Amino acid sequence: MVLKRTTQRNSDFQALVVALDRELAIRDGEDHAFYHQFNGIEELNHVVLAYVDDKAVGCGSFKSHNDDRIEIKRMYVLPSHRRHGIAKQIVMDLEKWGKTLRYKEAVLETGKAQIEALSFYPKMAYGVIPNFYPYKEVENSICFRKFLV
Repeated sequence: MVLKRTTQRNSDFQALVVALDRELAIRDGEDHAFYHQFNGIEELNHVVLAYVDDKAVGCGSFKSHNDDRIEIKRMYVLPSHRRHGIAKQIVMDLEKWGKTLRYKEAVLETGKAQIEALSFYPKMAYGVIPNFYPYKEVENSICFRKFLV
């Protein structure tokens, strides 16, 4: 596996996001439109792609949430490549990149239907926190945080 840092303009990232959105539309059901409004990729200038045999099989990104905090967004691994540590490597590289840019913590939001994410992030030392904006009053959302320093 090879990791590549890029931006939202990368066509491999864009293709993986399309696959991610298809999967989320099924999982989120009627809530998908609400979540989708917060998942645009225009602001995602920090993207990590995972390649296996020159094929993009996973992605993740972050955007600035405030001066000290990044928000992890658009994490996805193709179903055929899950359970091989790819997501772990992507998250670790996103965290490393965030630290390099002097961010002190990473946050993220996931839905209660994202069973894999709910078990994955605690293994990566993310702890549940009160929901942050725009998910503050969203019952289906669970937010996580990890200190990067």
